[in-house]
Amino acid sequence: QVQLVESGGGLVQAGGSLRLSCAASGRTFRNYAMGWFRQAPGKEREFVAAISWGGGSLDYADSAKGRFTISRYNAKNTVFLQMNSLKPEDTAVYYCAAARQFGVLRDEYDYWGQGTQVTVSS
Repeated sequence: QVQLVESGGGLVQAGGSLRLSCAASGRTFRNYAMGWFRQAPGKEREFVAAISWGGGSLDYADSAKGRFTISRYNAKNTVFLQMNSLKPEDTAVYYCAAARQFGVLRDEYDYWGQGTQVTVSS
């Protein structure tokens, strides 16, 4: 069982940056691939970024490439999403998720956090 708690969301102007954190409970955190997803009002939850258990494999949605960076610190059971050059279309609730296998599909993830709101003003 893995419990996830996101933090770091907020209101930022376009062009600004935010760093999201996801703290995981449980001794088996390092066995899980981790991902970030987001859901804007009226839209489906979509993949943003993923990182393998050891950090050797990364994947990003096209919308995130070149602007967002996912990383993890297994010793502290934490995964991060650094978001730069934010745009109004990045506004969404951002969710952290854990999966037994590295992947980009929502259904591959077993555990989810409660989400953190990111709002980018123009």
